[in-house]
Amino acid sequence: MSHPLVGQSAPVLSLPNADGTTYELKPGQGKPTAVFFYPKAGTFGCTREVCAFRDALTEKVEFKDSGITVVGISPDPIAAIKDFATKHNVTYPMLSDESGEARKAYSVSRGLMGLSEGRVTFFVDSEGVVRDVFDSVINFSGHIKAVSRALEEYRNTGKPTETPAAADVPATGD
Repeated sequence: MSHPLVGQSAPVLSLPNADGTTYELKPGQGKPTAVFFYPKAGTFGCTREVCAFRDALTEKVEFKDSGITVVGISPDPIAAIKDFATKHNVTYPMLSDESGEARKAYSVSRGLMGLSEGRVTFFVDSEGVVRDVFDSVINFSGHIKAVSRALEEYRNTGKPTETPAAADVPATGD
């Protein structure tokens, strides 16, 4: 089943950044954007996911070549996000969505049969159109892989093909 935002303009939002300033989230702006929603700062899966995106920005060729903007969003308060971002040397915007406005705008549902906040990553092209969505609470390493695949496809064709929705089961080999 396709996410309702695929093929649509990504929502534009203003949210508090880890440093307390307002961040204007305007996906696209001439380069691709990965917007990922994670459940809770400091947990095992979220730490792995956040650090994987941090490392990809400096280590993965497709991330460096594309100039992709990465933005992480969680329902945590600013203080928790600031501590988390500082502890893990996060180099991209980490935003607080305590009100849930961003999750609502991006149609991010709860995961694990409603027991957890959702973990969803959106790949937005350089024009601001959502091209791919990867949704899995448990397969946290699958999010970086989905963005890498989308970047490769985008580089080759200008439009990534939509990744089938991931089942909330652990991936093998992760």
